[in-house]
Amino acid sequence: MKHQVTPLPLMELTSGVYAFKALALATELELFTDLSGGRAGTAADFAERHGLAQRPAELLLTACTALGLLRLDSDGTYSNTPMSEEFLVRGKPYYFGGWITVVDRHEYPAYLKLADSLRGNHPTTWDVERQESLFAPDDPVVAEHFWRGMHSLSAYTAHLLAGALDFAKVDRLLDVGGGGGAFGVELCRRYPHLRVTVFDLPFVCDLTRPWVAAAGLDDRIAFTAGDFFTDRLPAGHDAVLLSNILHDWGESDVQRILKTCAVALPPGGLLLICESFVADDKQGPPLAALMSLNMLAETWGRNYTAAEYSAWLRAAGLEPDGVTPFDGPGANGVLVARKH
Repeated sequence: MKHQVTPLPLMELTSGVYAFKALALATELELFTDLSGGRAGTAADFAERHGLAQRPAELLLTACTALGLLRLDSDGTYSNTPMSEEFLVRGKPYYFGGWITVVDRHEYPAYLKLADSLRGNHPTTWDVERQESLFAPDDPVVAEHFWRGMHSLSAYTAHLLAGALDFAKVDRLLDVGGGGGAFGVELCRRYPHLRVTVFDLPFVCDLTRPWVAAAGLDDRIAFTAGDFFTDRLPAGHDAVLLSNILHDWGESDVQRILKTCAVALPPGGLLLICESFVADDKQGPPLAALMSLNMLAETWGRNYTAAEYSAWLRAAGLEPDGVTPFDGPGANGVLVARKH
């Protein structure tokens, strides 16, 4: 019998808005944090805690249960699933809620104007007439949520990077655009010999220092404030990391950044590009392609392919050594290149 095409996949795509807003609202209400450590509660408990009627409380809890975020036991109590306990409880090392908040408050409104981005070829998450880039220190949403959200998105991705590559022979790492400090913190925890310098805009360094201090790593993670478009990168590092930096910029700017990094490296030094790479045939993978579309609303860039990066790296005097893949929320692999 011939396979029948149905519109159900389209309905699943369409219902993404319902699923995301349920997740975002439950995160905002700190539902998963309230249920952490094995605690459980009924719909009535949740309604009372937040001053809700029984009906909306039960509807949100049912949605979260159907999405695999909660477990409903036979006694009528809800508790966290292992995923929620690990990634949606505030204060946990790989808490993902910060990124959910960024998408909800920063990106979601911009998608109501995505057609404007498409027709005008410009971002809509920030005012292109008033700001030079997304990374403006006086943007209240960016200052309050963006960097915490980037740390949230990056923490588990950094954990995967630390396992995907062996940093045993890297003594000093320069994390270019490393605001939030997630990669420096995770890599220093995994590799006790490693020392990291975070290079970022002055206000981003100021935001990141307390997080590094809270991790107890301010003796191994240093900061250099600057702009990689106008300032030389600090020397004395045998590897440079660019994690989720290059997709923010157009092709000519990406090539400028790569050349700046190449100048800062000694012969034999490594450049690490940690990104969500679009496949060379540009047919996927879905998350990388959708995050690339997200750059239409966010920046002047996109997610690039490994082939594109490899050509630009060779032009900058670096020899690419292929992509080491992994399945992270903020990246799907790391491309390693060595300076001649």
